[in-house]
Amino acid sequence: MSPVAQDFEQWRENVSTAFVPLDAVSTGPSSFQGTLVSSTLGALQLSEVTGREVDVRRTRATIRRSDPGLLKVGLQLTGCGTIVQNERAAVLHPGDFAVYDTSAPYDLHFAGDFEMFVVMFPRDALRIDSRDLTTVAARRIEGDHGVGALVSPFLFNLRRNAADGTLPTTPMLENAVLDLLCAALDDAAPHDAPGSTLLIEAKSLVESQLSDPTLSTASLAAHLHISTRYLQKLFEQDGRTVAGWIRSRRLERCHRDLRDPRFVADSIGTVCARHGLIDSSNFSRLFKETYGMSPREYRAG
Repeated sequence: MSPVAQDFEQWRENVSTAFVPLDAVSTGPSSFQGTLVSSTLGALQLSEVTGREVDVRRTRATIRRSDPGLLKVGLQLTGCGTIVQNERAAVLHPGDFAVYDTSAPYDLHFAGDFEMFVVMFPRDALRIDSRDLTTVAARRIEGDHGVGALVSPFLFNLRRNAADGTLPTTPMLENAVLDLLCAALDDAAPHDAPGSTLLIEAKSLVESQLSDPTLSTASLAAHLHISTRYLQKLFEQDGRTVAGWIRSRRLERCHRDLRDPRFVADSIGTVCARHGLIDSSNFSRLFKETYGMSPREYRAG
């Protein structure tokens, strides 16, 4: 069944309720008609939005009203849209997409009829640091070039499955969406700062060695043939320590596996040991500090 078209006031209210508080102005001479349909995939909200000739703004005032710390990725389906944030504008044509942060002001501009698919999720679900996020927000990712050419068709299919009710509910799909978005954003981020290539290599090594309980600042520095002091300086660019990054990545892997049906028979100790955390008591303490509940409570939820 096709969604029922809404007049502008209904549409504006529904958009603000479904996403975050927003201001919107209809800019066209003709009467406005728009639709909004949403579904969920784990922590992801999937929405298809249509409308015409409208400007949407997330202002400091609306941020003060509610700031749940969410990111949005907008995939242009039809028409043309412009996303403005951090003094940068992404002009999107069908197949293009961009990320924007609801914790910072942004503008959306649509000069004609449009359809957009929006994926919204908690900011901490995406494995990207704050500085990189600032550099990629409102940066056009082309749907026919680079990593974007792989991710855009995936998002189109995700939208189709959500629309016809055939969306799988496996946590693995949620993880796949986030991993692909992270890959596309990492590809779009400028990596021209001193040491940035080495930092990327260091993080890649961490990912490949998380199962090794002996992974440490010293072993990582030795593998890269640099001093531990220089390695720490690289991670300080992201406001992190090496040990803190390793710990957060291990916890995120465990967090994912605890809800993965493939590992339902594995004990919590087995799950944390798989990712290099061999002290299950310490793991439980760290997990609760990070996620606000014990691993057992999270798994049962």
